[in-house]
Amino acid sequence: MNIEQKIKRIEQQVQQIAERNQRVEGDKAWELSWIRKALVFVLTYIVVLIVFLIAKIPKPFINALVPAVAFVVSTLTVGLFKKIWLKYSYKKQ
Repeated sequence: MNIEQKIKRIEQQVQQIAERNQRVEGDKAWELSWIRKALVFVLTYIVVLIVFLIAKIPKPFINALVPAVAFVVSTLTVGLFKKIWLKYSYKKQ
């Protein structure tokens, strides 16, 4: 393999890495977006509401709020615990 082919191959690898980084940045932006969090809340609420309606739970529209809010709160706090874990556990390995 001559030098030009090696340079071309390296340029392709750099391009692939840049494309991957862009996808990863997009995924991270989605994970942190308020739209995603609102969507998780709404979809969780709807699913729980349907289950509560089928099960004939009293006040299903109000009671479905509890698990939906709890789920969203749990997803919001995961990032905090991830940071703590990365700081104290992951770096020690």
